[in-house]
Amino acid sequence: MAGRIEGSIEDRAVGVLGGGQYGRLLSEAASRLSIPVLALDPSPAAPTKQISAASLLNSSLTHVEGSYTNATDIHSLAEKVDVLTVEIEHVDVQALFQIREKYSTTGGNLGEGIEIFPSPETIAIVQDKLLQKQLLRRNDIPVANFVDLPEPNAENVSQAAKTLGLPLLLKSRRQAYDGRGNFLLRDLADVQRGLETLKAPLFAERYAANVAHEVVVVLVRNAKGEIRSYGAVENVKAGKIGHLVRAPLRQGGKDATLRAQSIAEKVIRSLPDGAVGVFGVELFLLDDGELIVHEIASRPHSSAHYTIEASETSQYENHLRAILALPLGSTELKASSATTLNLRSTPESADEVRSVVRRALETPGATVHLYGKREAPGKADSPKGRKIGHITVVGPSDADVNDRIHKIIGSFNDDPLIPKPPKSHPLPLVSVLMGSDSDLPSIRDAARILDQFKVPFETRIVSAHRTPTLMNDFCKEAASRGVRVIIAGAGGAAHLPGMIASESNLPIVGIPVKGPTLDGVDSLHSIVQMPRGVPVATVGINNSTNAALLAIRILAITDPKYAIAIEEYRANMERVVLQKGERLNELGWTLDGGK
Repeated sequence: MAGRIEGSIEDRAVGVLGGGQYGRLLSEAASRLSIPVLALDPSPAAPTKQISAASLLNSSLTHVEGSYTNATDIHSLAEKVDVLTVEIEHVDVQALFQIREKYSTTGGNLGEGIEIFPSPETIAIVQDKLLQKQLLRRNDIPVANFVDLPEPNAENVSQAAKTLGLPLLLKSRRQAYDGRGNFLLRDLADVQRGLETLKAPLFAERYAANVAHEVVVVLVRNAKGEIRSYGAVENVKAGKIGHLVRAPLRQGGKDATLRAQSIAEKVIRSLPDGAVGVFGVELFLLDDGELIVHEIASRPHSSAHYTIEASETSQYENHLRAILALPLGSTELKASSATTLNLRSTPESADEVRSVVRRALETPGATVHLYGKREAPGKADSPKGRKIGHITVVGPSDADVNDRIHKIIGSFNDDPLIPKPPKSHPLPLVSVLMGSDSDLPSIRDAARILDQFKVPFETRIVSAHRTPTLMNDFCKEAASRGVRVIIAGAGGAAHLPGMIASESNLPIVGIPVKGPTLDGVDSLHSIVQMPRGVPVATVGINNSTNAALLAIRILAITDPKYAIAIEEYRANMERVVLQKGERLNELGWTLDGGK
């Protein structure tokens, strides 16, 4: 239907049900490939329509003013495009079934068929929270226990409370998202209020009070069934201006990340045929380490906004690739760390948000996306504010990104959103380990050097002999927490650096600590004589300064600021030596006062 566009990779036009932020970002990705995108939205100034001008390429490619819940309007969009997709699940799904039946998809010529991705069957499940839960349970995917309420009344809710316990969540099956459509029932005396608050049909769900973290995995699937995952990220629901998404997931270690990805892939494979495009799988990581699926989104997800700047291929471009049968792009991160700050604004906070945006424009690694939203006539702002944009910050480490986000949020950081660096940094690049606090005097110079170079680091006491379980746990989690180098000091038999090297793939720098009997020579021999396959870089006895400098040189391979700092350090050493030489030439052998 689109007609040939010179230089375009596609002859087809894409229709999006909804013209909000996701459609806008999808259009940005489509514009780079010269793929026409038409939006169905009641506002002529909807965010998607502001930047998509397909009609300049072909006069018939015009946006549609109407609603994605109105069958006639959906049909009007379908008549203009070749592929339909959604930026929100709450569309008139029956209209999609009708369109698929009306337009044959078997024709070989352009315009003879309309494809709908995700399929109407998929959308029908996703837009009904109860159908989602039932599908997941049938496929042995972990979810909170739930009970259907076909007749929502006080008696049935009381019965559900006996099954699930209190507190429980009363949930609307449809039109429920971003916390809407939920009622937390703590006491049966509030049943009637809950029933009056929510829109039927309803179901009840066990309240997960022991949620430690909210985790999201975003995946893309094509018509061949190929799935690529963007990995797990953490949703941080806090902050005065908005909330953060941190990538990659650090909470729960590597095991939690792998399990979340495995569960999410199983979720997507459980969906009907035609589940094509980008999907978000939201999970809860519980205090005991268990993961349960919260819900599914059948569209690009706000938790993957960061992929525009931080991934090889953004979720938006991959969504287009999937629905247009183009090769899927790599989902690998091209930045070591990324955080997205979602911006919400109320009339009272508008000036604060503008200040945040200005600071972001001054911050290295920060990219601002403002959606151009206009207030709908007669529509009141949400009490928590309208989402008007997001800021993505990328950097070489979690610590760098954390510092940049903290500068952007500035004085509005009233919540524990950004960790403040204590003596041990919460987002370390280097771990400094010692077998006992008696080793601290020998390790202290390493800490001083790391602090001088502004390297985020932590100090820990870990004994290879007395705390082997703690040591093993540390080794399993260090890399997933963002640690890049481990410095380990030990005296006597000095097994700690070697044991760490046997359990961790990170580079290890060992410090032989001088002891009371053999002056540290025993420790030096122990650390330097590691068996083949267990490498440990070893410095001189008690020379923790060199251990720290070696760690910084390792970091400098991938982080230019440390390379610059090391070069300045070396140049300063040269200046100091030259100055000493000049002073010796000037004063002669009496430099020390003739003593």
